[in-house]
Amino acid sequence: MAKLAFIGLGVMGYPMAGHLARAGHEVCVYNRTTVKAAQWAREFDGSHAPNPREAARDADFVMVCVGNDDDLRSVVLGEQGALAGMKPGAVLVDHTTASAQVARELAEHAIALGLGFLDAPVSGGQAGAQNGALTIMVGGEAHTYAQAEPIIQAYARMSRLMGAAGSGQLTKMVNQICIAGLVQGLSEALHFAQCAGLDAQGAMEVISKGAAQSWQLENRHKTMLAGEFEHGFAVDWMRKDLSILLTEARSNGAQLPVTALVDQFYADVQNMGGGRWDTSSLLARLQGRK
Repeated sequence: MAKLAFIGLGVMGYPMAGHLARAGHEVCVYNRTTVKAAQWAREFDGSHAPNPREAARDADFVMVCVGNDDDLRSVVLGEQGALAGMKPGAVLVDHTTASAQVARELAEHAIALGLGFLDAPVSGGQAGAQNGALTIMVGGEAHTYAQAEPIIQAYARMSRLMGAAGSGQLTKMVNQICIAGLVQGLSEALHFAQCAGLDAQGAMEVISKGAAQSWQLENRHKTMLAGEFEHGFAVDWMRKDLSILLTEARSNGAQLPVTALVDQFYADVQNMGGGRWDTSSLLARLQGRK
């Protein structure tokens, strides 16, 4: 078993760190809200530290799952950052959905200190984190991934090394592009079915057995029809991710007209007061709900 640190105990990080503790690892956590870190330590028989540096001290692997690029830099770099406390040969695994640029930046800092680094954003939402069934897209060196893979399997259904540092973040961007288009398409399909006077539930059951089948259709159409939008990844978070990938697209020349349009639709949902609704709330925009 390994000595681990986990930095960031949000809706994803809290259960992910818990899976590591249940797997028998020695886990020390850090969270900006100390009360939450202390709660985690009591629940999982672990420990908590006053800052990222102390949490990372002597750890074999340090996992990070925070909000954005700036949050990531704040807990990794500087005198109190995780890198300052890590021992030579240790590995930093960043599960934050962030930019490819910051992944490459942190990889350079880590390598200069004799440390390993992996950018490893996740997909699967809060339910995936709680059930230990996340999909993990990884960027970094092959030998570093080989070291970390047995550890991250505690909360992964599937993980794969996609290439050099930044490749995990780029693959997560591909994931979000797909989700944006799929959810908008599903929302329009449900809206059309309702306007046409069809049994929308029955229509979904029929088309789910054909080429229109998708995870979104199978898992979200019932809650969407019920007007329930409290099932995971929030619109505010999705807009953060879309901002990152649209910036990347402007840099690499990718044309993403549908994704850019759906981003504006999510802005409409925010203006409706739905920033904390889940991403399937695009249907509410079409229905004009408030």
